[in-house]
Amino acid sequence: MAPRSDSVGERASAGPLDRVVDGWVVRVVDTVSMTGAHAGGTTGRRPTAHRRARAWRVGTPVVVLLSGALLAVSATNSEGSDLRPGRYTDLAGLVEGEAGDFRKVEERYQDLSDEVDRLTAAVGGKPVREARHELARLRDPAGMTPRSGPGLRITLSDAPEELLEEAVERNRSLEPEQQLNLNRFVVHQQDIQALVNALWTGGATAVTIAGQRVISTTGIRCKGPVVQLQGEPFPQPYVIEAVGDPSELYAAVADDPIVSGYRDDADNPLIELGWSLEVEDRVEAPAYDGVVDLQYAEPLR
Repeated sequence: MAPRSDSVGERASAGPLDRVVDGWVVRVVDTVSMTGAHAGGTTGRRPTAHRRARAWRVGTPVVVLLSGALLAVSATNSEGSDLRPGRYTDLAGLVEGEAGDFRKVEERYQDLSDEVDRLTAAVGGKPVREARHELARLRDPAGMTPRSGPGLRITLSDAPEELLEEAVERNRSLEPEQQLNLNRFVVHQQDIQALVNALWTGGATAVTIAGQRVISTTGIRCKGPVVQLQGEPFPQPYVIEAVGDPSELYAAVADDPIVSGYRDDADNPLIELGWSLEVEDRVEAPAYDGVVDLQYAEPLR
């Protein structure tokens, strides 16, 4: 508080932040200008400091607990194996491992089938003999006996990797309706199915894919970069062989619209899907020796 003055002039000379009370000049201190625009009072302490400290005290234990829980879940799910995908970069090795597991199951199935045949042979009677005769008659049409003769050998494969990369780069500068569909660079299960159906239409007496006999219940499915037949994975290239009259088989393949679309992409210099057709004097089709049980849906009641 400034000393009292009886002069009106002195009172009038008080600053804009001063106040005159009963003749005394009261000086008001501008704390904002002294401590900064973001100060929280005369201490100069930031008002958010306390909230940040509280956030760290609460957040740090939470993060530690979540990290521990994540590690525990990963250890439980891995069951001692490596969750990292690095060891599975060798696609051929992975496919071979899956195929090996399938062959073990198939061998077990064959052993059980042989045992069933031995037990069945011990059963006599006219009805049993008639059933065996009918079974023997149907084995060849069902694909249970080997077949050989002239036919076609057709090979399908994905487009070259460099052409796919060029298409990806080119699509970046094009409008969506002008872009090239990248699915056209890969062999799909419908391509293989259409080709097999065309060969059946052409009178094929036996068809194989990758050396495996195709029958009426054969399932052809894509699973990632491989195709599965009866659950066994096969990587590209996909070799399809058919026993039958080569000229009739070729005509049926040429007339199929889906196969024709595939061949158009094979001739397209921007795609170049793999396509090779050869006439063979002798095609070997082994007998089907897999599982023949049918699986079907049943209505709920």
